[in-house]
Amino acid sequence: MTKPKARRGRPPNIEREFTDTREALLRSGMEMLTEQGFATTGIDAILKRISVPKGSFYNYFKNKEAFGQEVLRQYALYFARKLDHCFLNEHVSPMQRISDFVEDAKSGMIKHEFRRGCLVGNLGQEIVVLPDSFRCELENILLDWQERLAACLRLAVQQEQIHSNSDCDELAAYFWIGWEGAVLRAKLVQDVHPLDTFFRGFVAGLQK
Repeated sequence: MTKPKARRGRPPNIEREFTDTREALLRSGMEMLTEQGFATTGIDAILKRISVPKGSFYNYFKNKEAFGQEVLRQYALYFARKLDHCFLNEHVSPMQRISDFVEDAKSGMIKHEFRRGCLVGNLGQEIVVLPDSFRCELENILLDWQERLAACLRLAVQQEQIHSNSDCDELAAYFWIGWEGAVLRAKLVQDVHPLDTFFRGFVAGLQK
């Protein structure tokens, strides 16, 4: 009896395949949840979008709630990098950094034809039908965004772009409350005008 010859080349990297598929599922989930929301998005549709066999979802995630939580965490990381790219840009003034963020958001909405908004805002509108685990996660993400913006506003105070008595934490909280409403309105009318209207009002309030 002859011994079978071993195949040449590297053995299949099962761990890499698992990681790649999991990341593809998360990307697909982020796209669909941003467009459709959590409650109306089915797991089968997410799997079909990236040609993953039906029924294999539970090899990667315990359930839809765990999947949604991980999508939200990935979105939070992605958005934090976007904020840092704008708010930490030392080549422009602090207020220009905030304006650059607004312009980037406008470009993104136009690019996706107003189908996608903010995942955090979308899930926040669904909070009454979401598992309770989402409530704390969403609030923590918003608080993180507020702190990043507040740091930029405090720098604007130092550079005398806004009043020295400005409450930067309160202003940052106000910004994100208003911003989420502006994004929702922009999706509704399919135009970036609501984003411009909100930002003009925000800046005008800083000058008073």
